[in-house]
Amino acid sequence: MPKLVYITNGVSGPGGLERVLSIKASYFADAMQYNVHIIALNNDSSDLFYNFSKAITFHNVKATGNPFSYLKQYKNGLKNCLNKINPDIVSVCDDGLKGLLLPYIIGKPCPMVYERHVSKNIQIKKGASSFLAQLKNKITFKLMDIGAAKYNSFVVLTNGNTKEWQLKNMSVIANPLSFFPKKESISALNSKKVLAVGKQSYQKGYDRLLQSWKIVTAKHPDWELDIYGTISEKEQLPKLAEELGITKSVHFYEPVKNIADKYQEASIYVMSSRYEGFGMVLTEAMAYGVPCVSFDCPHGPADIITHNKNGVLVPNDDCDKLANGLLQLIEDDGSRQKMGTAARRDVERYAIEKIAIKWDTLFKKIIRTI
Repeated sequence: MPKLVYITNGVSGPGGLERVLSIKASYFADAMQYNVHIIALNNDSSDLFYNFSKAITFHNVKATGNPFSYLKQYKNGLKNCLNKINPDIVSVCDDGLKGLLLPYIIGKPCPMVYERHVSKNIQIKKGASSFLAQLKNKITFKLMDIGAAKYNSFVVLTNGNTKEWQLKNMSVIANPLSFFPKKESISALNSKKVLAVGKQSYQKGYDRLLQSWKIVTAKHPDWELDIYGTISEKEQLPKLAEELGITKSVHFYEPVKNIADKYQEASIYVMSSRYEGFGMVLTEAMAYGVPCVSFDCPHGPADIITHNKNGVLVPNDDCDKLANGLLQLIEDDGSRQKMGTAARRDVERYAIEKIAIKWDTLFKKIIRTI
């Protein structure tokens, strides 16, 4: 029974990384008979947003104080946990710089895999165009490349993500589906609802979505846009909706555990992200037979959506075309139904049973070759 350790920042939140980890780690513990441990940072595993297998052992590393004290506590805490567990393989799920540099921080107690869940572009912040900001990003990217090369395997989620890295140890393994409902439970695609899911942030591009929705709602005021995700006052989305005159048709909601119900109620899913690591929400919506309209951002949507077959892809940052894509599916019931059927069929390739085999093969190959 191989001992598998996941190292991550948190396990209790409602984010996509936590959702993916709950699915993969639980499947490895329950179906593939791995001895699974999860080491989290300053995280209480007693109140989890997602369900994790009871067979998983959780460990919490505490680190506080100034950067030097914090790093020392983190390093010692991780090393103590790993010494006790004595794992066969470690998989790091930390998209920050410290995660990439972990083999240098703690050494390599066993073969180590890095899982990259986001695009490199996440380092580029809104308005970060000054010389100092660009220099900082350049240095950060160089450190990221140095850390990434130290891992036995560096795993990205899409073929597009491979273009961001110049590595010889790279593999592509997509995120697994969170669920695949029975046919009788999929969306009927007859509601006048468009859905978006994800925390309010610069990355998710909801400001762009609201600009597009202004065009849509002018033609179809009876349709509604529901956005679920951690609300950020900094993004000022309600204010933007008010300025655009679309408050009656746009609704903002905090994350919900029963997000599957929201997919079931929707007729169209929309993704307005500036960049992604994958786009798991697309596959979740498609599993419910809901066709998606998405910016062709780096990276993920182009791997998942085949334009005008199982959804609609539009050029990144073209709000008019995003609106046109939504209007296309709103105004053509037949096209919406046809693409929804194709979407559900096409995402079966992301079933956890198929994705886990790829991970199992990679883990065992690395263990054998060390």
